[in-house]
Parts: sequence; structure tokens; C-alpha cells
Amino acid sequence: MSATNTVRSYGSVTKTFHWLTLLLILTAIPLGIIANGLPYDTNEALQFKAFLFSMHKTVGITAFFVALARILWALSQPKPAGLHPERRAESFLAELVHWLLYGSLLLVPLAGWIHHASTSGFAPIWWPFGQNLPLVPKSETLAAFTAGLHIVFERVLVISIVLHIAGALKHHFVDKDDTLRRMLPGFTEAGTPHASNKFAPLTVAVVVWIAAIGVGSAFGIYSEHGESVHSATLEDVQSDWVVDSGTLGLSITQFGSDVAGSFEDWTASITYAEQELPGSHGSVRAVIAIGSLTLGSVTGQALGPDFFDASAHPTAEFAAGLMYQADGYTAEGTLSIRGNAIPVVMPFDLKIDGNTAQMTGRLELDRRDFGIGDNMPDESSLAFRVTINIDLVATRAE
Repeated sequence: MSATNTVRSYGSVTKTFHWLTLLLILTAIPLGIIANGLPYDTNEALQFKAFLFSMHKTVGITAFFVALARILWALSQPKPAGLHPERRAESFLAELVHWLLYGSLLLVPLAGWIHHASTSGFAPIWWPFGQNLPLVPKSETLAAFTAGLHIVFERVLVISIVLHIAGALKHHFVDKDDTLRRMLPGFTEAGTPHASNKFAPLTVAVVVWIAAIGVGSAFGIYSEHGESVHSATLEDVQSDWVVDSGTLGLSITQFGSDVAGSFEDWTASITYAEQELPGSHGSVRAVIAIGSLTLGSVTGQALGPDFFDASAHPTAEFAAGLMYQADGYTAEGTLSIRGNAIPVVMPFDLKIDGNTAQMTGRLELDRRDFGIGDNMPDESSLAFRVTINIDLVATRAE
């Protein structure tokens, strides 16, 4: 059997691409469905869920490159003609399904890949080339949109596969022709060469993809996903220094990879008086809305009952004195999370220029001190260390 196609038969390379692609897709889709439905309430459960998701992503990326190679090969080869050119509607539908298959084989894994690159955390792709993509920023909005596209294109792909298989079985058992046989190893020629219209089926395929995206939008599938947790409404505070801008960041390590996030809603009441003598220079009381946390793909998990438990404990509080010694500044006080108050000391840098102050600080915590992640008693899935990064600019109140 020849490696290349003729106008009447498929070569061995095309047949290999065909069956390999089918195997990869029929492996990736069930893996994703099963992994998505699994719980993650214990360390072992999370590890197994992440294992299946990593396998799903890795097989999906492999399918993307195999499909790309298959398409490039197909463009360089003649395509064997259909066996029933007189059946115009059937031939048109067959061409349409082929275009939907080719396009969806690229769109499904590509959307999933962009989703993976635009968020952080959870299950890595098993390969040595990193987890990010050029020109793809870390963005929860982009992650939600591409996650929705991944689902929409997957539905188009599944329907196309079902139609493709149904057509092949119809040819084999009803028409009793060689349509299915000529994609099998060893079979050579069948059919008579004839011209076909490829532009119209391609145009309809594009319309189908656009319509599918529109249906997804109508169902709100592109909205940010994860558990819905009401974020506490924080009261206004009086402060000698008013925070104009700042970031309250959070960084964890899951499965050996850093996952960074931040709290969007928090208040700070700050008193501070500049003086040269060591000792107490002021105080700070910060209240953080736990439900305002975004933490990549693990946001929902982090807000759940085994971790921050944002529904039962909607806020955290940090109250500390601002101390100055010869070696620098520290905030010494108590951090309260999930009802657990733990003494902490946070070193920080402070620069004051007139009525503007810039402060940066870093605090390393042990999640076990606050009862966070007790269902993960070792660091194989989630490290004990949690890092808090603070960077803010404040103006002296009039």
C-alpha cells in the first residue's frame, strides 16, 4: 500500500493519522468528563483528580499537534472522491462534517490550552516546555471565556464525530459500499474521480462555529466560573493615612507550582507618626473580604469549607503595632482567619515623601495554624507555606 493518497485511495500516512486522531480524541474527552465530576475533598482525591486532568490536557495537546500535522498532510495530498457524486445533499453533508471535524480538532485543544495558560494552578501539562503561551496573559476573564469556548467547540466536535461515524456505518451496512473499507489498512482503490464543491461546505462550517459560540453566549457559558461566594460588605473606616492604591497578594504552592492571587476588597485604618526614636510609631487594622479572593483555577476550592470557608468566615483581620528598630520596620500583632487568631511579625519597608507613603511587606504563614486544608495533611498536593505580599501607596489624610 502506498504511503501517499491518490484520487481513488487513501495512503498509509493518511490512514495512520485518521485512526491515531480518533484514538486521542476518544481518550481525551472521557478523561475530561470523568475528572471534572470527581470530588477533591481529600488529599488522595485531589491528587487523582489532578492526575486525570493532567492526562486529559496532555492527550489534548498531543491531539492538537497530530491534527495539525494531519491537516498539513491532507493539504499536500489529493483527496479521494466520494463514491456517490450523484447524491448531492449527502455529499455536501459529508464535506461539511469533514470541515467541522478538521476545524474542531484544532479549536477544542487550542481553547483548552489558552485557558490553561491564562490561569494558574491545579493540573500541569506533562511536558518540558512550560505551562504558558506567548502573548497569553494571566487573566480570569480570558480563562473563563476560553473555558467556555473549549466546551462549545467540544460539543461541535462530538456531534461531528457522531455524524461521521453514523455516515460511515450507513455506507457500510445500508449502502454496502467501500467508503468505510478504504480507510482500513490494506484496502486500496474505490470510486471514480470527480469534482466537488469545497467552498460552500467550508462556509457553512464557519457559520456553525459562529452559531455555536452565540448559543454558548446565550447560556452564559463564558462567565467566570467557580463556586459562588458572597463577598462581605466592608464598612468605611477612619484613617490618618488613606490607601490610594495597593495589592494584597496571596501565593501558594500546589503540586510543586506557584499559584498567585489577590484579595480585591479590603480596608485599612492606619495611624503613623514619623519619629527617629525606636519603638512604636503607630498601628494598623486591616479587614479583608475573603470572598473577594481570586486564585487562578483553584479559587473555588480555596473559598470552600475545607480552606478559607468564606461562607462561614467572610472576613479576616490583621491588627498590629507599627514598630521601628535600627534594623527596620515590623508590624507586630495578630492575624485572625477562620476564627483562629495567630501572633505574627511582618517586616516591611516604608518610604515617606511629604504626604505620600509607600509600603511593601511580606509575610510567610503556615496554613495549618489557621485550620486551612486540614484534609491535606502533607505537602504532596498543597504546601504548608502561604506567602502574603503587600504593596500599597497611602496619602496623609487632611
